[in-house]
Amino acid sequence: MSNLFSARLNELLTRVYPDLDTDILASQIIDAFWPEGTHRRKRARTPSNRLWSERDAVLITYGDTIRDGQHKPLDVLEDFLSRHMTGVVNGVHILPFFPFSSDDGFAVTDYRAVNPQLGDWTDIARIAEKFHLMSDLVLNHVSSQGAWFNAYRQGKAPYDRYFYEADPGDDLSRVVRPRTTPLLQEIETRNGPRHVWCTFSHDQIDLDFSNPDVLLEMLRIIRMHIDQGVRILRLDAVAFLWKVPGTTCIHLPETHAIVQLLRLLCDHAVETIVLLTETNVPRTENLSYFGNRNEAHAIYNFPLPPLILHAMQSGTARHLHRWQSAMPPAQLGCAYLNFTASHDGVGMRPAEGVLPPGERARMIDTVRAAGGLVSMRAVPGGGEEPYELNCSLFDAMRYTFNGEDAHHHDRFLCSQTIVMSLEGIPAFYIHSFLATPSDHDAVERRGMNRAINRHRWHYPDLLDRLDDPASDQSRIMQGLSERLRIRARQPAFHPNATQFTLTMDDRLFGVWRQSLDRSQSIFAIHNVSADTILVSPSTINLIEDDRWTDLLSDEEIAAAGPEIPFAPYQCRWISNRG
Repeated sequence: MSNLFSARLNELLTRVYPDLDTDILASQIIDAFWPEGTHRRKRARTPSNRLWSERDAVLITYGDTIRDGQHKPLDVLEDFLSRHMTGVVNGVHILPFFPFSSDDGFAVTDYRAVNPQLGDWTDIARIAEKFHLMSDLVLNHVSSQGAWFNAYRQGKAPYDRYFYEADPGDDLSRVVRPRTTPLLQEIETRNGPRHVWCTFSHDQIDLDFSNPDVLLEMLRIIRMHIDQGVRILRLDAVAFLWKVPGTTCIHLPETHAIVQLLRLLCDHAVETIVLLTETNVPRTENLSYFGNRNEAHAIYNFPLPPLILHAMQSGTARHLHRWQSAMPPAQLGCAYLNFTASHDGVGMRPAEGVLPPGERARMIDTVRAAGGLVSMRAVPGGGEEPYELNCSLFDAMRYTFNGEDAHHHDRFLCSQTIVMSLEGIPAFYIHSFLATPSDHDAVERRGMNRAINRHRWHYPDLLDRLDDPASDQSRIMQGLSERLRIRARQPAFHPNATQFTLTMDDRLFGVWRQSLDRSQSIFAIHNVSADTILVSPSTINLIEDDRWTDLLSDEEIAAAGPEIPFAPYQCRWISNRG
């Protein structure tokens, strides 16, 4: 490896493990990430915007969201992807497909196996041949039912040092976490009682990354996943990785140094690997995971879900506009992952400091009116506050602050079109594509709020719905697919194309996008209200020498012509390149 790589690796290891021989550890890391038979780049892949393009879009799904009771769920998923997603998205995030004990996959018992109830590695590899595959690296914690923790309890090396232990007498008052359950769990081990750290649940035991053996094992796992076709590594709950009693235990310097180390290794991999950090926190904290172009390639744009939901419920884009106007463009070689819904709820923490308390309260009331639920989190010093809204996004859009109306489908399509229009890579939860209603039976059956948005479809029933042009599923699938196909042909929608937020009527949210080569401009304007609004072409500065077309309706827009009408929740992509 180059002297530059060695120096950088040793520098990072010194920051994380200052008391260890970093030369020995660096050699162990290289052997873990590049075992015999694998190859590496001589030079690092330099930051660039060529990692992605306007053709990139991601579908988020569980491996068994669609089942038929006869075939392996991963086979069913592949069939659905081939029938309905080819040419619509080119990336698929299969949520944890490993054996697990709880949390729908995020309490992993074996990182090296595919859950046999879903399929096997050959099924995963087959999907990876057709789509960019994103996989979860659940690196903060493992299942209490897995082999690692069982070996820890029995005092077996090396697992006897794999898990973070704490003393109940430690100062843990400042610890930030997204749950209300007790942080420490007392368990019996061969070496006596121990208190282990549980950021999320007592079935999810936090690993101790101050032990470099844990890091080395995770690197071996990453290499195995890369060899199986994974190309986007989602670093789940990475913000909580490092613990120091007396601190917040979130976003600590050692955590950022480990992300930088992973980036360094991925940039020297022969395979093109994208690191994506999952940090459901306020904006400044979230942006910190870009580092100085040396941490995540991509970060989730977590403020978008609550802000877009608020805009669609309230009929005003005022807060969405103010937030977007202050968002910096992603640095060279970095990108936002834009979304409105996921397997989790709509996080409320990212709305802190952006939406006033009264507006957040109205959102909560509206989601509850639509049959949704609210999950809480513990706050330092005691007490609780809303952490996320749990509801099918399609159902959440059924109501506005003024109640239910006739614009449900248009309102929902508008919300997803905003995601397509913004700087970054758009990602869509499968239940948004399928207009899935909230699953209250699953909540009652499983005793978990998040189950409301994790419905499992019977494949023949779903196909019948998709074949019925009058069904919610068919209408939404067709509308989203058509717009994504149009989007994929527009260089102005490259994830890093220039973006400027337009100042308009509060009922409109608009951005101007310009392609990297400046050959195309698009004015993407979205009416988030139930009103019909007229917009003068002069207010958006259409150049008269160009021919302008609304890509979504095929209407010609005259730069010096009459006012442009926007029907309730209508979106227009006004482009000088039809």
